[in-house]
Order: sequence, then C-alpha cells, then structure tokens
Amino acid sequence: MSLRIIAGQWRGRKLQAPQGDTTRPTADRTRETLFSMLLSRLGTFEGLTAADLFAGSGALGLEALSRGAASCVFVEQDPPAIRALRANIAALRAQSECDVRAGSVLALGPAKAPLDLILLDPPYHSGAGGVALDKLRRLGWIGEQTWVSLETAHDEEPKVKGFVVDADRKVGKARLTLLRLAPSPAQSPAD
Repeated sequence: MSLRIIAGQWRGRKLQAPQGDTTRPTADRTRETLFSMLLSRLGTFEGLTAADLFAGSGALGLEALSRGAASCVFVEQDPPAIRALRANIAALRAQSECDVRAGSVLALGPAKAPLDLILLDPPYHSGAGGVALDKLRRLGWIGEQTWVSLETAHDEEPKVKGFVVDADRKVGKARLTLLRLAPSPAQSPAD
C-alpha cells in the first residue's frame, strides 16, 4: 500500500508502510476525510499537541505535524511497525517534534497535561479503542478541549463511555468517529 502525506509542509512525501500484515495503514482517502473533518472543527492544527495511538506507520500523527501541530506522541508495540515509524520520522527529519513510545497504549502513565488531539486507529473489532480512551481519560491525557478521533471498521459501533459523538462518517472500510469528553453534571449551566 502506498502512503503519502496529504497536506502541509511534507505534502506528497511518501511514507513507509510496516512489513507484514499485523498493521492496517489508514488509506489516503480515509486520512483526507478525517483531517477535513478535524480542520472544520479545529480551524487550524498550528501549535497543537497530538498523540497517534496504535500508530503503525505514524501516518496520522505525521499528517498532523505536517499541518502545523507542535508535537506528537506515537505509541506502537509491533516491532515492524516501530521500524517503519522511526524510518518515516527520520526521512522527514521530524525527530524533535516526535516522542515514540514502543509498547502498549494501555501501558501509558499519567499525562503532564491533556493533549489537543488524540488519534486512535486500533485493530478493527477489538474494542481496544474504548478501553484505551477510558484509561487515557482517567490518566489526564484527555481534557475538555481535546478532540478524539477513533477509527473502527465501517460496520463496528464504537463503544466509548464518558464521551459524546460529535461526528460519525463511513469511508470505504473505515468508520471515523470524532469524540469529545461528555460534560460532567457539575459543569452544566445553572437554571
């Protein structure tokens, strides 16, 4: 599968896909749709802090950086995917903006501060996205301003507690769901 950066400073640059079939890179068309959905809500990616979880080749996080995000944490546990991810970061000379963590998303510790954008592309039909989001919320990775993108199979209903769905779109074999933290009862405006 051919992967390219779609927009921004690295537009058109090719990315290396991981060897083997344990990862499923997000297709260019799906990525284009996702970033269009995000841009219409964020206005800009300039200066954002992001995370690309279940990162694979890193295409989602590198797309965010190409469009102006300040930094991205990449989390991946598959060795061939980690090799491809590190090669892509090196090819783009993006090491200073990238924090690669080789391991499980569920092994992440508490965050120093909530991030602006969290991109999750877990294995389809695994339920891993919902489990990861629940943990990340409790560990402070997700705050009121955080936008979360969860990619699942087109026929998979995302099961995520504590979040509200802002948008849900099917693109090819994928389903893209944009989520925000559900407001806590204490935050609702007084009557």
